[in-house]
Amino acid sequence: MQNLTNTNKISGIRLYALFALRLAIGWHFLYEGVTKLMMMPNWTSADYLQASSWWFAPFFHWIAESPFLLLAVDWINLIGLTFVGLALIFGLFERIGAAVGMALLFLYWLSNPPFVSNDFNVINEGHYLVINKNIVELFALLVLLLFPTGKQLGIPVLFKKNRVVEADAPPVAEEPAPQPEPIPEHAALDRRTLIKGLSALPVMGAFGYALYEKSKWESYEERNLVDAVTGASAKTLNIASLKELKGQIPMGKIKEIPFSKLILGGNLLSGWAHSRDLIYVSQLVKAYHQKEKIFATLLLAEKCGINTLLTNPILCALIDEYWKRGIGKIQFISDCAGLNYDDKGAHPMPINDYMDKVKKAIDTGAVACYIQGETADYYMENNKPEVIAKVMDFVRQNGLLVGIGAHKIETVKACVDTGFQTDFWMKTMHHHNYWSANNPEWHDNKFDFTPEETIRYINELQQPVIGFKVMAAGAIHPKEGFKYAFENGADFVCAGMYDFQMVEDVNIANEILSGNLNRTRPWRG
Repeated sequence: MQNLTNTNKISGIRLYALFALRLAIGWHFLYEGVTKLMMMPNWTSADYLQASSWWFAPFFHWIAESPFLLLAVDWINLIGLTFVGLALIFGLFERIGAAVGMALLFLYWLSNPPFVSNDFNVINEGHYLVINKNIVELFALLVLLLFPTGKQLGIPVLFKKNRVVEADAPPVAEEPAPQPEPIPEHAALDRRTLIKGLSALPVMGAFGYALYEKSKWESYEERNLVDAVTGASAKTLNIASLKELKGQIPMGKIKEIPFSKLILGGNLLSGWAHSRDLIYVSQLVKAYHQKEKIFATLLLAEKCGINTLLTNPILCALIDEYWKRGIGKIQFISDCAGLNYDDKGAHPMPINDYMDKVKKAIDTGAVACYIQGETADYYMENNKPEVIAKVMDFVRQNGLLVGIGAHKIETVKACVDTGFQTDFWMKTMHHHNYWSANNPEWHDNKFDFTPEETIRYINELQQPVIGFKVMAAGAIHPKEGFKYAFENGADFVCAGMYDFQMVEDVNIANEILSGNLNRTRPWRG
């Protein structure tokens, strides 16, 4: 006779420990699936796949860039996570659920393994080294696969084909008594069996209640804490992701080297913001742009087609690490600033210190160097063009492109009159149709002092021009700033951008460049 007592079954505290583990992992999977299905209608795995940067990155990027494959992968995730959660909680198809969960977790790990070189762009609860929660949960599922408990504590208890209930033991007799007949399978379920079979119902009830409370709280936040678009206290931002990118930014060339028409400015990444009299802003920018955020921003820029960063040598170490970790390949133009600042204003740094900064940029691998705008303004105003000449000669000797920047158009004119042969110019370019520009004194509020003269003169230049400060440090919308610069002679635009602005700004630039520009100067790059 088949007996209910089976020596191979798990029993005692081990059974309930595995049951608790099964419920916990099931809860986690079910939450991940249900929230994506019901509370995140625009959810997609694209960002996670795009962040992949290991051996299999091309494969995951290919999925993210193929609408059909991405849709299939998204639904596999949604259905797979929900199925695994339900299977584990109810104990029905438990082994299949465990196997599916292991497969999903392995793919999550494989696309973004927590190696030292590529854990920068995926949100984690902490820092990991090879082993992260995905691998830990994968091995926990392996335990559940090998030691299933659903047939002892779960829905399958109610449908066991060989379920029998033992009758009372027969009285002792001298001769063997006939064995008791098992109660037929359709017999009523006893209370203990019902409890075991429905053991997951309280957990599902708790899950539903918790999910309901969470949705209520999120609705409250949405109604009461989100300040449309304009408020500084806005809780959520309309962050454009890569799926909203309408096309990569086009390229131009300077001396046969390709540069994206939109160049990423590095001031924000290095913590410098023209914040006028808001003294806390630079600290806020530095706090936001931690190393991993900088890496994520650079990678996002590359995926938008931006192949060039313009920055100060202060970021050289980070750029070098970005390359060595294989995150991306963005090239950079280094500004060559030769001034120190104190309460008395700007004054030139020792020439050896100046040359050391330039050498640092060259040794790191800059594709080009230029005399920083305020530096060029200072040396030309103080009749010291020989300092500029020395830096430019050093850059050229090392085989890099060399340029000159300026805030004042008089500086550009003086450099041309001096006979400087430059590969490109950097010039501030913006109009004065914004509030703070009307202040008669300069308080970090405008950077192109004579817009009309700037336009007139740069249209005569034969070298490529990179327009910068085209948004007057945040006073002008990109739609205005980009169009103004491109229409009035800029061949490239350098713009500081946060990661959450990147896609929108690239779309704006693409729309302007593909439209009917009222431009008279021939494209020089």
